[in-house]
Amino acid sequence: MVVDGSPVGPGQLGTPGMALRDDPRADPRMIAAMEPFGLDTRLENAPVDSQSPIDALLEHMDAMEQGYEAVFAALVAGLPEVAGVERSVEIIKGVDGNDITLYLHRPTAAGGAQPGILHLHGGGMVLLEAAGAAYIRFRDELAAAGLIVVGVEFRNAGGKHGPYPFPAGLNDCTSALQWVIDNRAQRGISKLVVAGESGGGNLALATTIKAKRDGLVSHIDGVYAMCPYISNAWVTPPPELPSLVENDGYLLSCHTMGGTARVYDPAGEHATDPLAWPYHATTDDVAGLPPHVISLNELDPLRDEGLAYYRKLLAAGVSAVSRTVNGTCHAGDLLFPAAMPDVYMATVRDVAAFASSL
Repeated sequence: MVVDGSPVGPGQLGTPGMALRDDPRADPRMIAAMEPFGLDTRLENAPVDSQSPIDALLEHMDAMEQGYEAVFAALVAGLPEVAGVERSVEIIKGVDGNDITLYLHRPTAAGGAQPGILHLHGGGMVLLEAAGAAYIRFRDELAAAGLIVVGVEFRNAGGKHGPYPFPAGLNDCTSALQWVIDNRAQRGISKLVVAGESGGGNLALATTIKAKRDGLVSHIDGVYAMCPYISNAWVTPPPELPSLVENDGYLLSCHTMGGTARVYDPAGEHATDPLAWPYHATTDDVAGLPPHVISLNELDPLRDEGLAYYRKLLAAGVSAVSRTVNGTCHAGDLLFPAAMPDVYMATVRDVAAFASSL
């Protein structure tokens, strides 16, 4: 909106069509890191949308996954190896009879039980994998901070680990949660936090809601959801979520997210199901849940849906804290460990401090 020749409102609320690199709020280190990949500009609409045939959407998701995996690997390339971490792999059987790979990272010098993190990776429940270089790095950093981390290679609705739409990925996360519960003492896990970012933030919240329904929530000591992708409101952004307009096209676009959501729930049967889209959880759904941290990014289209979920938790009497990492795009505090190590490590420390405080 413009009043007397001057823009009113941040981002595209004040200047429609603004690129991320031109937003005065953006951290210049982040913009410099994004520029070689063309991610500092405003995203153009993808050739598919929420109304496209599923086959066309799946083909586009395959291409997106390959592109993002290459970028994320490049952003961590050349960093020194994280010291003091040992890794192992477990293959478990899921509730649907499928094999699920778990990646375990733990501090080599751990004495006694340590807090544990069940980590669920991002990608809109449609893309990316826990075996990706950026996620290996993040789990290593969490382990070096004194945590035992279990990364879950859940089924995606598209890409390399698809196509398995909802509720396949959630079922895999629930299976992984049950494995951690069953092996908690043996693995030396004291407190247990379910955590994830973006689509993994969705799954962290949904896994916790489902755990309540399944009588398992007492085994979860905390939830740390980062930039959660939870509203399913991207095709027609509602006025109560202004960040969907304010920051549209900043790394993520509502146009593309509408298509991604269609891949996750092709028939739209779960459009307001809180296990698919936790934004639609009721007060009763979240009452009695363990303490939460909802971590957000200032320049993220998804910022306000995460903030709305935080307020829903408070209204239900759940202990909840929200933090906003200023100057960053969607997951910007996790994507740039080389360019913004202080911002990246601040989030690692916050996850570790939250787990240790429970």
